[in-house]
Amino acid sequence: MISVEFRNRHVPLLLALLRIAAGWHFLYEGLIKVLDPSWTARWYLEGSRWIFGDFFRWIASDPSLLSAADFLNSWGLTLTGLALMLGLFTRFASWTGIVMLAAYYLAYPPFGIWTTGAINEGNYFIVSKNIIELLALLVLGFTQSGRFYGLDFYRTRKTATPTTEGINSVNTVAISDSSRRRDLIKSLAGLPFLALFSGGLIKSLSGREPDAVSGATIKLDFKKLDELEGKLPTGQLCGYEVSRLIMGCNLISGYAHARDLKYANQLFKAYNDEKRILNTLHLAEMAGINTTFTVNRNYPYIRKYLKIYNGRMQTIYQVYIKEDNFFGDIDLAISNGANLLYIQGAESDRYVREGKSGKLAEAVEYIKKKGFPAGVGAHSLEVIKTCEKEGIPADFYVKTFHHDNYWSAHPRENRTEFSVDTKRYSDHNMIHDNIFDLFPEQTAEFMKSVRKPWIAFKVLAAGAIAPKDGFRYAFENGADFICVGMFDFQIVEDVNLACEITGSLKNRERGWYS
Repeated sequence: MISVEFRNRHVPLLLALLRIAAGWHFLYEGLIKVLDPSWTARWYLEGSRWIFGDFFRWIASDPSLLSAADFLNSWGLTLTGLALMLGLFTRFASWTGIVMLAAYYLAYPPFGIWTTGAINEGNYFIVSKNIIELLALLVLGFTQSGRFYGLDFYRTRKTATPTTEGINSVNTVAISDSSRRRDLIKSLAGLPFLALFSGGLIKSLSGREPDAVSGATIKLDFKKLDELEGKLPTGQLCGYEVSRLIMGCNLISGYAHARDLKYANQLFKAYNDEKRILNTLHLAEMAGINTTFTVNRNYPYIRKYLKIYNGRMQTIYQVYIKEDNFFGDIDLAISNGANLLYIQGAESDRYVREGKSGKLAEAVEYIKKKGFPAGVGAHSLEVIKTCEKEGIPADFYVKTFHHDNYWSAHPRENRTEFSVDTKRYSDHNMIHDNIFDLFPEQTAEFMKSVRKPWIAFKVLAAGAIAPKDGFRYAFENGADFICVGMFDFQIVEDVNLACEITGSLKNRERGWYS
């Protein structure tokens, strides 16, 4: 059995090691911020959505408060860490650290869905690293730990003799000259650790960017919002102000038109888990994209995003009209809170191809009678021609549009109307999920005569065309809006491209109908 004397003798050393370890962590996270001039707590504060979320977002919304928060956070961590490592003003440093850790915890508590927007090293439930470190600082704050192997010994020696007060009762030992020398050495125990830290930090900074991911030094993709080069323009769509760049939903749904890549759908689903989907929607809205395409199966994500982030993302629901439940998907989209609805492209193609355009008109009229704007989607230009010819009262059109100057597009002479999303061949010279507007020049020419808003989609031919090329082709040739599927890391670049291109259009012949 370990004796009481043995335990008492080693407690000060263990407390000193705990104090130095906590100080190391705080000092590293603080210096990473101080040495990074682009660092800001803005995105961390913006992402908070728990009961204190309004308070944190209020700080982020005021430049002076945000500047103060950045200063206090970076230098607070740095000075607290330095004080803990040296054992100087340890009690004050401990309580300062406790306040900061409590703030990090309250911003992103590790339970429910409130960690959305934060990056974690693992999965937590109520107890996180922040809580564990907070409890450790409580111990340090109540045990005068800076007087053991720390400079607080000399700062307080005139008024008190170092003891293990607050831990165990130990008789005060008279301080001889030799013990004073030993105490001096002990009080400087943090210096070797500080030297080791400094060497490691210099080496670390020379090789990589800041990468700490705890609550104190969280690094979000939202930092890329600093790279935005302008405000995304908007247009009017059936009474709604809609960003010219609209968020697509295939990447979120886990569906890729990936030609021969069999694994792509699984890869999308593995990357875009629920947390990343919500984060992506939030990033998109903060970048200026205020509208997203969606389908009913994605409603849980949309609902959760709007609730957690108090989001204002507008929704254009893509609906299906099946023979056995013709209005069912429409009614579900309305109950899910759709702002606008349109008939999915393959559905419209099928009804027109089969000579049942009257059924398409019936679906459009049903949506309008319910009090919602109704659009018609299409891969085939024949759908738009039929709607215009027969007076189907669509409020807007959602039509595929991209050029065909890319390798996987099969030869024009082998293209047949209504073949998109219906046929696939193993022959490279035939359609194989590789083209979505079979005759783009015809689309551009006919749409010049259409006096309704036009949302172009598949403008990148499902990844075969570079965004700079695809965006310009769509906008220059008449599209009022473009719908693009985007991963989180593509959003800022795509917004910048949309701003640049819409601001420099010179060859557009079709008027803006939005």
